[in-house]
Amino acid sequence: MLQNKTILITGGTGSLGKALTSHILEKYPFVKKLVIFSRDEQKQFQMAQEYPHDQYPQLRFFIGDVRDRERLVRAFKGIDYVIHAAAMKHVHIAEYNPDECVKTNIDGARNVIHACLETDVQRVVALSTDKACAPINLYGATKLASDKLFVAANNITGWNPIRFSVVRYGNVMGSNGSVIPFFLNKRKEGVLPITDPNMTRFNISLQGGVDMVMHALEHAWGGEIFIPKIPSYRIMDVAQAIGPDCEHKVVGIRPGEKVHEEMITPSDSFYTYDLGKYYTILPSNPKWKLDDFIQSHAAVKVADGFHYHSGENTEWETVDSLRKLIKDHVDKTFEV
Repeated sequence: MLQNKTILITGGTGSLGKALTSHILEKYPFVKKLVIFSRDEQKQFQMAQEYPHDQYPQLRFFIGDVRDRERLVRAFKGIDYVIHAAAMKHVHIAEYNPDECVKTNIDGARNVIHACLETDVQRVVALSTDKACAPINLYGATKLASDKLFVAANNITGWNPIRFSVVRYGNVMGSNGSVIPFFLNKRKEGVLPITDPNMTRFNISLQGGVDMVMHALEHAWGGEIFIPKIPSYRIMDVAQAIGPDCEHKVVGIRPGEKVHEEMITPSDSFYTYDLGKYYTILPSNPKWKLDDFIQSHAAVKVADGFHYHSGENTEWETVDSLRKLIKDHVDKTFEV
């Protein structure tokens, strides 16, 4: 799929960007060019040390910000596929810096779409979050707006065969700023801060996130929001898995946090189809024929009123399974 293609990842020095880079270079060694686009020169410098140019001549690093439309147009020239992973993602930081969050997550999305339409990009996959579903915080609201922009972008392509799609998933295990590495660090102090004992979250591995992006690049028709079928975990089980001997101190929910997360609302159900490994929310007015999509993907319409909620999931991680996942995916030295 990617052989002899050029790919650019915005936010490419983040957790998922690095995982995508590793996956692409391993699975598609004959990729023509892979461009890491981000605004942090130090992270680019560090990442470049991991991939020496003499061993990975196809890898490039491009300093830039998704807020800068002209820079994006320059970066996208000669690019076939764009994976848009750049975002401000910390809920409480966005609450206190709303303008900055809007500039990156909404204006940045608009700029990426514009730059793709101005160049010869063929496919675009934008990363979303469960917090974009029925959002109660600014971060989620900006990502919902971003999702809508990427879905709607398929309506303004004209003659251009470019396809825009979105992947939406829950907490990525071990990603920067997520609860598991936070707890792993905090257990040295003997106290794990618990926001709400009833809190639940969806859980996906970095590789699961990578697999979703690759699926969307290969299979998207344009306008879909892909959602994985993944387990949930209870925050108290995470605390027990990481620090059973620690004090589990309830500190209260931070600004903009939910007790549970959703990825599909009952209102979404009218446009949601089961693809087997994934769900997909289809655009209300797709450019392609719905019957053709259903037949091609063996898609099954979900029941009206269906919703996908972390607190009402049918699959759950346990304390033991969480410990194994942490050792396998986050910290190889982890022992309890």
